[in-house]
Amino acid sequence: MFEKAKKSGTELLGKTNRIVEGTSIIGDIVSKADFRLDGELIGNFTSQGKLVIGSSGIIKGDIICHNADIEGEFQGKLKVLEVLNIKATAKIHGEVAVGKLSIEPGADFTATCTMLTQANQVIMLEDGRGTE
Repeated sequence: MFEKAKKSGTELLGKTNRIVEGTSIIGDIVSKADFRLDGELIGNFTSQGKLVIGSSGIIKGDIICHNADIEGEFQGKLKVLEVLNIKATAKIHGEVAVGKLSIEPGADFTATCTMLTQANQVIMLEDGRGTE
């Protein structure tokens, strides 16, 4: 009689997934909503929202997302379509591709960095995997 409506992307606005400190995940995460990680992820992360890696958070793998704030550790390939904010406590090692970049003094940023063009951003949005 009543059917549940499928959730569109707009219904996920304001909702955040969270992995707390002390939690370790080995595998890939795909999320349409925003995501906060204070634990550890060994694997890839893909999101249509914003990723926050808290000060105790660690990711070893590849990330593709729209926006990101990093306070913790990241090692791998990172692609942020819009804005990447790197806090003073962050440790970034690997390859970074961003639309816009902000790095606070004191951050450990040991990475190659490529600024994305509008064409690269469109390709990444269409296939969800990147431009390589």
